[in-house]
Amino acid sequence: MRKLYLRILLALGGVAALGAAAKAQEADHIVVKVPYAFVVSGKTLPAGTYELTRASKSDTRALVLADFEDHASSIVLATTIENNYAAKPELTFEQIGGQIFLSQIQTADHLFTIPVSRAEILQASAKSHKGISTAGTTGAAGSASGAN
Repeated sequence: MRKLYLRILLALGGVAALGAAAKAQEADHIVVKVPYAFVVSGKTLPAGTYELTRASKSDTRALVLADFEDHASSIVLATTIENNYAAKPELTFEQIGGQIFLSQIQTADHLFTIPVSRAEILQASAKSHKGISTAGTTGAAGSASGAN
């Protein structure tokens, strides 16, 4: 009878240890591969494999996005946070004026919305307008030479 109680006690201890280990996993921690350069928090980060973690345990809005291989990182402040139970963590980007901006981060626990400042949008738009006129001229010259 004592052996049975000992087995039950050991089994319950094992389950408790597994539960504690699962609880100890860091919330909102993901690793994602981004195949292109992108802008976040006013900083352009190169393509690479990024690790996302919370900047602190108490502030859920502040996140750190870091690529240790290329020594690139940025602190990201989310404007909105929604509870989320996604099976697949992912980053969402928006292309504005030829630049790619990080707009959302989805982890297994939360969906973070990342603000893109008006100044960044205006700057990207200005670069895009310059690129369109130059590209149009190059394209027209290329068509003319191709027709000959």
